[in-house]
Amino acid sequence: MVEKPIPVVTLTNHNEPLQHAAHSPSLLVTLESAKIDAPYQCREGFCGACRVKLIKGQVIYNEEPLAFVREGEVLTCCSQPITDIEIELF
Repeated sequence: MVEKPIPVVTLTNHNEPLQHAAHSPSLLVTLESAKIDAPYQCREGFCGACRVKLIKGQVIYNEEPLAFVREGEVLTCCSQPITDIEIELF
């Protein structure tokens, strides 16, 4: 069985890349685990406060967000990277 590679999360304003653990339920949890001060108000995709700019890569949503998400943005509370990604916190 071939193991899937662990996606790497790079932040534009952060020196060290982060690894998104397979057991992490969301990108927000990965950021919090690395002591990154990431904004949020909920964890269910309906407020939009956790919006970040997706510079490169792909994410998948755990559930379809109810908040409006523009092209090139993602909600960290309900998404997970499926490839290496680069994001910028607003």
